Amino acid sequence: MPTRRLLLAAALASPSLARAQGVWAPSRPITLLVGFAPGGGTDIIARLLAPALQQELGQPIAVENRPGASGTIAALAGTRAAPDGHTLYMTTVSASAVVPPLMQPPPFDIFRDQTAVALAATVPLVAVVPKDAREQSLTELLARARANPGALNYSSSGVATQQHLATELLCAEARVRMTHVPFRGTGQAVNEILAGRIDLALDTLPTYLPHLRNGGVRALAVTMPRRVQWLPETPTVAESGFPGFDSNVWYMLMGPAGLPAPVANRLAAAVEKALRDPVLGPRVEQAGFIRGGGTPADAAALLQRDAERYAALIRATGIKLE
Repeated sequence: MPTRRLLLAAALASPSLARAQGVWAPSRPITLLVGFAPGGGTDIIARLLAPALQQELGQPIAVENRPGASGTIAALAGTRAAPDGHTLYMTTVSASAVVPPLMQPPPFDIFRDQTAVALAATVPLVAVVPKDAREQSLTELLARARANPGALNYSSSGVATQQHLATELLCAEARVRMTHVPFRGTGQAVNEILAGRIDLALDTLPTYLPHLRNGGVRALAVTMPRRVQWLPETPTVAESGFPGFDSNVWYMLMGPAGLPAPVANRLAAAVEKALRDPVLGPRVEQAGFIRGGGTPADAAALLQRDAERYAALIRATGIKLE
């Protein structure tokens, strides 16, 4: 009897029997597109989750970087894929909710042409400066920017990305002007600030956390309403003279329009299981991410809410694609 139970359990775990019982399982390897260069937050969370999803779904998962156009090249490829669960993309609030409506013509409709599957993670942005920068606080840096309009520069992973929006919002509130230097991904900007050629990066915490830990850069502030566990001594932007300032980046697993509900639900459940894993979950948090999870409906609601919120911010600040 024990042997029979073990055989039954093994059979239930097989993708073929799972499909026969109405639970979707992939029939071939899955491609997971990432719209930014290696080393940025999107790439990091995709590569952290891929092995766990591969184990859960029973098929290899290949992470493929397609950087450019503020993440929308990969997102566009994802929207054009067959809606069968074998091509997915790890995206950001900017690539899937903010940038496409600004493009002329828009490459895809942010609501009609993609299926929100699951929130993977959220991260704060952190204001970092080169290790040799003379400023010891965000207030001091902004004072120098105010005294030298346009002389200081800041990096982002592309026009209208969260890094760009958050920094422009900060500049607007501080009444300063800085020069925007966009890159094809956060990872590319890291080398420039490590070399001292970028004055400020308001960027994703996981990207810069290793460099903060080894002293390669210094943190001046974080963008969430409260201080974060990874940098308890670093004040918030709100504490630095800008009450109510709040900005973050989310990473979401997406698929094309028409992705069947059983496929989306199975993928969301796999993400949830991976993030709750007692080994992987703490690794995700140690890397600087706030774990996500939830259902496709939860993810779709977040997409809708932030698309509307950032559209209002763009109208207020007048940001346009350059």
